[in-house]
Amino acid sequence: MRNLDMTTLRSFVAVADSGGVTRAAGFLHLTQSAVSMQLKRLEELLGLDLLDRSGRGIALTAAGEQLLAYARRMVALNDEVIGRLTDQAFEGEVVLGVPHDIVYPAIPRVLQQFNAAYPRFKVQLLTLNTSVLKQKFARGECDMILTTEAEQQPGSECLVTKNLVWVGAMGGSAWRQRPLELVQARHCIFRPLVLRALDSSGIDWTSSVDSDSDRTLEATVAADLGVQALLEGTLPPHLEMIDHGGALPQLPQHYINFYAGENGGNEVYQTLARLLRQAFGESQAKPRLKVAG
Repeated sequence: MRNLDMTTLRSFVAVADSGGVTRAAGFLHLTQSAVSMQLKRLEELLGLDLLDRSGRGIALTAAGEQLLAYARRMVALNDEVIGRLTDQAFEGEVVLGVPHDIVYPAIPRVLQQFNAAYPRFKVQLLTLNTSVLKQKFARGECDMILTTEAEQQPGSECLVTKNLVWVGAMGGSAWRQRPLELVQARHCIFRPLVLRALDSSGIDWTSSVDSDSDRTLEATVAADLGVQALLEGTLPPHLEMIDHGGALPQLPQHYINFYAGENGGNEVYQTLARLLRQAFGESQAKPRLKVAG
């Protein structure tokens, strides 16, 4: 009978999430050699190579990717059992800021998982645009935030990159009209990039909707009265990507960046951060690099 050791699984998950043994060791408060030994022990137990060490960095093998999903569930369940049965209940509040356009589908699932692990810990969710969230974070009004930005910023961790795409009504034709009716929030971080792309392509445009209300903008686009630029994979169900065949300019990729405050070392905050990394990392396998602040 072979039994998986929770400590080795926790180290394996930390290495996978952080992208290397060095960062995982810091996260776990262990030495690099201790983490490496635990990974070796896990591989020997399973008789499988879990990490591909042939390149400059560390990547998961096919077996490692398969184990990762199980390991995360087992570690989370272990922590939940310990917390519940030993009455180590955490109480408090964490303020999480997220731009409206990336709330779905990831954030509801993260909140549900976090509540299962820490039922007495409240998450106050703020849905505001990136520029406002960064101001609040700088003033200490948010414990952690996600942002949508054109590049990775100092002090941030890139969770994933996504394509910025043209979006319109289901079966709509507004994208064919000239001048193009653009439906983009006044303070939307995408707006300058979209306008620059349209101007560079010589496409005349106009904007009759002067609002920062996401519902107003969605309703306008859904009525086929204009088009909007959103991140791929974040579209409301009543809108669709426009198959314009090159009639509209290609838009740049955007980064979903993660910022964590001074409480990042707290177990509760680490759990929420891990759930966010997991939720956004599932859609795109990409190394996550931290830019020094």
